[in-house]
Amino acid sequence: MNDKIEEIKQYAQKLRAEIDEHNYRYYVQDNPVIPDAEYDKLFRELQQIEQQYPQLITADSPTQRVGGAPLKAFSQITHRVPMLSLNNAFDDAEVTAFDRRLCEGLTVEHVEYTAEPKFDGLAVNLCYENGVFKSGATRGDGYTGEDITLNLKTIKSIPLSLPVDDPPPLLEVRGEVLMLKADFLSLNQRQIEKGEREFANPRNAAAGSLRQLDPSITASRRLTFFAYGVGQYQDPHMPQDKHSSVLAYLAALHFPVAKECTTVMGLSELLKYFQSIAAQRASLPYDIDGVVYKVNSLAQQNELGFVSRAPRFAIAHKFPAQEVVTQLLAIDVQVGRTGALTPVARLKPVFVGGATVTNATLHNADEIERKDVRIGDTVIVRRAGDVIPEVVSVVREKRPAYTTSFVMPSHCPVCGAKAVRFANESVSRCTGGLFCPAQRKQAILHFASRRAMDIEGLGDKLVDQLVDLAIVRTPADLYRLGLTALANLERMADKSANNIVRAIEKSKQTTLARFIYALGIRNVGEATAKDLAAHLGSLDRLMAANSQRLQQIPDIGPVVAQSIIDFFAEKHNCEVIEQLCASGVHWDEHEGKSISIAATAPLSGKTFVLTGALPTVSREQAKEIIEQLGGKVSGSVSQKTDYVVVGTDPGSKYDKAVSLGITILDEAGLLAMLK
Repeated sequence: MNDKIEEIKQYAQKLRAEIDEHNYRYYVQDNPVIPDAEYDKLFRELQQIEQQYPQLITADSPTQRVGGAPLKAFSQITHRVPMLSLNNAFDDAEVTAFDRRLCEGLTVEHVEYTAEPKFDGLAVNLCYENGVFKSGATRGDGYTGEDITLNLKTIKSIPLSLPVDDPPPLLEVRGEVLMLKADFLSLNQRQIEKGEREFANPRNAAAGSLRQLDPSITASRRLTFFAYGVGQYQDPHMPQDKHSSVLAYLAALHFPVAKECTTVMGLSELLKYFQSIAAQRASLPYDIDGVVYKVNSLAQQNELGFVSRAPRFAIAHKFPAQEVVTQLLAIDVQVGRTGALTPVARLKPVFVGGATVTNATLHNADEIERKDVRIGDTVIVRRAGDVIPEVVSVVREKRPAYTTSFVMPSHCPVCGAKAVRFANESVSRCTGGLFCPAQRKQAILHFASRRAMDIEGLGDKLVDQLVDLAIVRTPADLYRLGLTALANLERMADKSANNIVRAIEKSKQTTLARFIYALGIRNVGEATAKDLAAHLGSLDRLMAANSQRLQQIPDIGPVVAQSIIDFFAEKHNCEVIEQLCASGVHWDEHEGKSISIAATAPLSGKTFVLTGALPTVSREQAKEIIEQLGGKVSGSVSQKTDYVVVGTDPGSKYDKAVSLGITILDEAGLLAMLK
């Protein structure tokens, strides 16, 4: 009996390998070698064996691609290696600058690159353990993504097991899930036949399909995967020389790799490749929105490293935005989370850049005046970077006699507070920061932030619930929250609710500087709030101060002074402040003596910039010590900067400091100076 089971087991393994090979030839190579009926016969035979002997079912069996109970929600997966985004180039000049930086950084005349199509899909990470597909996740925020393992298993171009005798213990494959143009047309045809909504473009269709909680829905929509790199791995066979070798290795493991990928040498070949792919764009089987250039040498990639959340060794060269002509029907004004008033064009619906567009940004009043945009005009619209629709220009030859000019409102269209625009800014802003509904979430998050009132646990998701359910309308409402209201919220246990109530109570004892900063007054940052508290000493004196008095405080000019005056001129802001004080928020006040650091202080007159993560002290701690010793900490590097303190992953501030010849300190050097 055992011999028979073993024989059946080996035959099932043979069937799986044969079906996997045919899947690879059909879905990856687009070169099937047997008829569909013969493939179906093999598949049914394997199904029958597994139904009769369920103990022989394996996780990587082709029969396991479809099925599984629908999920209630996606869980999270933390990426072992962050999935970083790419910086963009929108013209040849930016690509030229990119190539020049790399040549200078590597001290070479020409750089060898891999050039690849930039897929218009969804980035995912596939994790294989001992050769078997174990989990898959979306890119998410680059550090944590959604667990979509069951849905990814339905994509037949993704191997469920690696076709090697000695599989690696760990291999993470990164790539893009997308829907081919032909499959997109077929899907929309089925949608029409069922009387259901059509999808706008292949990317939306792929995104909607991949994020279904029911894997059977994903399985019913044909998706495709293309590999473009690796994440974490423990694989002795992984090439260590070139990115192109890595792609070839992935292709050998039966992962689809775009056949348009190639290697080029130097800037001129980069630009030739871009023009070549642009000419092929319409005939490609999938949508792309540009190309990606990566330094081919892995050693040179490591040497160049990363800046912020993007690699220095790669860039995305985006195609020029697609443009169409339509009619501008009206201009509305939207109020952003920070109070910025943005004019938005309401358009006669038009299809551009793969989507139907009905709204487009007009940026600000200056842009409207510069372009001479009027309501009723025929305008040219494009999707900048294939993402944000914008009005490019007016077709004046088609201007009708009935057009009307647009005037930016003097008051916020949401809350009615005064809208102000300063001489050095291009946008008007609402001054009702503490009570304007459009700014509620931003105002509350800022108010509760660590450097302001420091209400621990009051994050984005909780604030979203509190505002969306109309439980909290202004920061003052936070101090009326009780355990019952919090505990009834989604994903909020009694213990968590109790912790937040305690954190809110604890925040009542604060400092004047923190309270001023928490109000979110335009142009009043943490340092300015400290100066106001030190020189005025009380909130009443701040609220009553005129422009002349405010400008007597160092580093406060007419723009900042006017921001403060406008903020307190709104009676609703003052009402919220009264409610906060009535709720028990308090601080120590003084006579408002002018406090200045003695010129003999160790760091008097010295300006520091901190960049990157410091090993043993936080940047906040370092900033506090520097200021206590008379120094100033700035957020940007300039000729006036004396020292730039560099931690890990320092970013562009380090590069600018080097170019300006500014003294660079590591943490040890800073601590030595502070002692």
